[in-house]
Amino acid sequence: MTLIYGHRGAKGEAPENTLASFQTCLGHGVRRCELDLHLSRDGELMVIHDPTLKRTTGHRGKVVEHDAAELAGYDARQGGPEWPTPCPIPRLSELFEQCDFEHWQLEVKSASRVRAARTVEAIAELARHHGLTERITVTSGSREVLRALQRLHPQISRGLVAEHAWLDPLKVARHYGCELLALNWTLCSPERLARAQKAGLHVSVWTVNEPALMRRLADFGANSLITDFPGLAVATLAR
Repeated sequence: MTLIYGHRGAKGEAPENTLASFQTCLGHGVRRCELDLHLSRDGELMVIHDPTLKRTTGHRGKVVEHDAAELAGYDARQGGPEWPTPCPIPRLSELFEQCDFEHWQLEVKSASRVRAARTVEAIAELARHHGLTERITVTSGSREVLRALQRLHPQISRGLVAEHAWLDPLKVARHYGCELLALNWTLCSPERLARAQKAGLHVSVWTVNEPALMRRLADFGANSLITDFPGLAVATLAR
């Protein structure tokens, strides 16, 4: 059975990476999600995709230049589907408290060695505090992040985000002891899928929004699909 992950919550239906988006995802009965993390200036994990604020909030500057309390006051509705009420940038701790997902893919973008280590430590501590260590996989396309996970918290499940085929994603995933391979759908051939699964990897394909593509990838045997439209995916795969 192919599982469904809501991409940044339900990015096609509600402002991405906001509480409203994750609640929309859960409203469709989809209890797996993917989200993005950046550290605030004072070291809190904030749920936002870009390192800068402009696209989703209209504010200038980088996430890392603002404290968490300030970031949590910014409305992140810009550039997404229309939404009637303000949608603040959430702290990851808020989502852990308010959203009952059975599995979380937490993506960390590229980072310096020091920043990667700080981010990994913050995730490990928060997951432990909420009793969710077994229900998270930290994913990244960054060697520094995967290396930090391997070195500091090898007990946390990790996943490689593969967007380009210039390096063999299977080889890289194995090198960093990954359990999950988050594969861009354009890289997902039946052969690569079979090889990855034979190597013991859960293959999560992104971002899959067209019903015909959802069905095709499910027929290939993809372990899970990451989609902006979790409700559509439920309806499509149920047929």
